[in-house]
Amino acid sequence: MNKGSYASAGVDIDAGNKAVSLMREAVRSTYGPEVLLGIGSFGGLFDVSCLKEYDAPVLVASTDGVGTKTVVASALNSYESIGQDIVNHCINDILVQGAEPLFFLDYIAMSVLNPEHVASVVKGVAAACRAAGCAILGGETAEMPDVYQPGEIDLAGTIVGIVDREDIIDGSFVEPGDVLLGLPSKGLHTNGFSLVRHIFPPEAWSQTFPGLGRTLGEALVEPHRSYLEVFRVLRSVGTIKAMAHITGGGFYENVPRVLPDDCSAAIDRSAWEVPALFQIIQQQGNVDANEMYRVFNMGMGFVIMVDEDEVDTMVAAAPEARVIGRVIERTAGPRVVMA
Repeated sequence: MNKGSYASAGVDIDAGNKAVSLMREAVRSTYGPEVLLGIGSFGGLFDVSCLKEYDAPVLVASTDGVGTKTVVASALNSYESIGQDIVNHCINDILVQGAEPLFFLDYIAMSVLNPEHVASVVKGVAAACRAAGCAILGGETAEMPDVYQPGEIDLAGTIVGIVDREDIIDGSFVEPGDVLLGLPSKGLHTNGFSLVRHIFPPEAWSQTFPGLGRTLGEALVEPHRSYLEVFRVLRSVGTIKAMAHITGGGFYENVPRVLPDDCSAAIDRSAWEVPALFQIIQQQGNVDANEMYRVFNMGMGFVIMVDEDEVDTMVAAAPEARVIGRVIERTAGPRVVMA
């Protein structure tokens, strides 16, 4: 091989072109008439004429990554699942403020570009975007030897959504006595994998544990859930005062982010049965209960705060919703009290 070629330095341009070719149809499947230029162009073009439908349109944006879940997904050849992860995680983050997704951009990096793996990730991204009515407007695929170890993959995404200014949900009307409704998760989502990998070596991922019904690895790569559809249902029947996406930091860090300064939250752990996966992690790792609720969603991936008078209507519209606590007056103690 010519020492002066890019390939000799570890970057294969042809592999990059093949990856684009393999993902092209998946990306285009997310296009609506708003996308004027997408894959292959230097910048994606999105027609924002739809903003005329809003009285005071506000754009809401968020960026996040899948984290070390990629290690498990790579080992199990579950690349499509993390494509869904990154989209749904980002959707939920802007959903907290009442925003609907418009378009999404992804970033995929690895040591040696594998076109099939990249295409599989993008297939998952596209599936999640189609389900949300969100376009893949652009992205980046990077091959970076020496930055990433062989077999490693990094995945991040950016989402842009929209909400009318008067419909922004910011928690400012939350008050003591309001009720916390929890919406079930589908597993770990995208958080806590560094701790999980510390507890379970790779050879344990093929094992089955009581109550799990599948291998540990299959349970770990279950995609992050999107709460967009259930949000639409609940918004149509009542008033949502605040929402929290239970991601890194668990209940202790995420719930206070949407509480007024004079409020705290009291959460009843007995209000729902913690799924087997979390119980297995706690038992096998000898993890303190408070640490579990600080790291993981423990089976409740989204929290919605509503007036007590709205609870019956909300639960009737979304029977999966579970009353898990109340807003209380803030004291000198912690902002979240787990009982």
